Amino acid sequence: MRKRLTKRVIDGARYERETGAHYLWDTEIAGFGMRVYPSGRKAFVVTYRVRGKQRFLTIGRYGELTLFEARGKAHEILGQARRGEDPAAERNSYRRAPTMKDLAERFMTEYSRVHNKPGTIANQQRIWERFLLPRFGDRKVVDITRAEIQALHTELAETPGMANLVRSQISKALNLAELWGWRPDGSNPCRHVKLYKIEKRERFLSETELARLSEVLAESERTQTVSPYSIAAIRLLILTGCRVSEILHLRWQDVDFEGHCLKLPDSKTGAKTVYLNGPALQLLSNLERLDDNPHVLPGKFEGRPLEGLGVWMRIRRDAGLEGVRIHDLRHSYASFGVGLGLPLQQVGKLLGHSQIATTERYAHLADDPIRKANEQIGDHIWAVMSGKPKAEVVAIGAQRS
Repeated sequence: MRKRLTKRVIDGARYERETGAHYLWDTEIAGFGMRVYPSGRKAFVVTYRVRGKQRFLTIGRYGELTLFEARGKAHEILGQARRGEDPAAERNSYRRAPTMKDLAERFMTEYSRVHNKPGTIANQQRIWERFLLPRFGDRKVVDITRAEIQALHTELAETPGMANLVRSQISKALNLAELWGWRPDGSNPCRHVKLYKIEKRERFLSETELARLSEVLAESERTQTVSPYSIAAIRLLILTGCRVSEILHLRWQDVDFEGHCLKLPDSKTGAKTVYLNGPALQLLSNLERLDDNPHVLPGKFEGRPLEGLGVWMRIRRDAGLEGVRIHDLRHSYASFGVGLGLPLQQVGKLLGHSQIATTERYAHLADDPIRKANEQIGDHIWAVMSGKPKAEVVAIGAQRS
């Protein structure tokens, strides 16, 4: 049926067919019309021909669009068709366009699990699930804007470290989206969203603090209020300077008692050897081995390692070490080494650093032996100047006969 569409005509239109679609075609704009559904719902439509093919496109639902707005959209679509464009094909392509959920799955499958270690893979999965998918999951990848990325980054400002991780991860994912043809080249909306400046924390335990921690561990061991494997894990972290993941996933086959070392097949910097001192060797020798578990520190589930050290929060509180992270035990191992006068290169090798620049964060601690030597010299000189008995100065490494 063809007639000039008006609001009165549209409001009075009824579905008048037994089967099939019922259309009212406008006499004012060729190809513009309205479809009436059996349910009474009405929608504006437009039909056109492009490259020899007839196309049909729904503009929008009546009530959500006015007749005036629908005419404007029809003019626009028909104009595109006259220029050889195909709005229907573009809309269908957009409907099939990948979402952020699709990007997350491909990112984890083709990038993260191929290039990263298990700990990093788990962290990246958590970032998708906690921050990105709840906010962007159903959105088209091509629609994500800089304003939205900036808004999320700003909301996480109270935890700048996490904010930076989230921003870096979605930036990498959107770079890959460009590579995969899911976004135009050079369109990454994370550009110009600046990372927050993070001041690196270098927290080292003093000898007094280490003594308090040792007392709390001993008491927990005596009262059996903490798993002996958790206590052993913390002691090993102190004695070896290892990363938490290296100790928690340690297997008996990695322990070389004769060579006094751990031979780790994988770590943050690849395969490495960790030298064991006497106390660490003794600690490992005293640990009970489970026949059904290959791990040095077995967890609650059969064959699995200790999953984490959540008990650290209670232990550090009891030791008066609020704010000290479990990773700070690694820093403390390094600080004691440098404080004893060991060269930074040696400390870096013990920690498994691949670059000396990583170890240089402890350089300021190398002043401690020099200061102690200065104090000794000053005391000796002052004793001579004041007529007091001379203080005995013993060279470092010298032994009394």
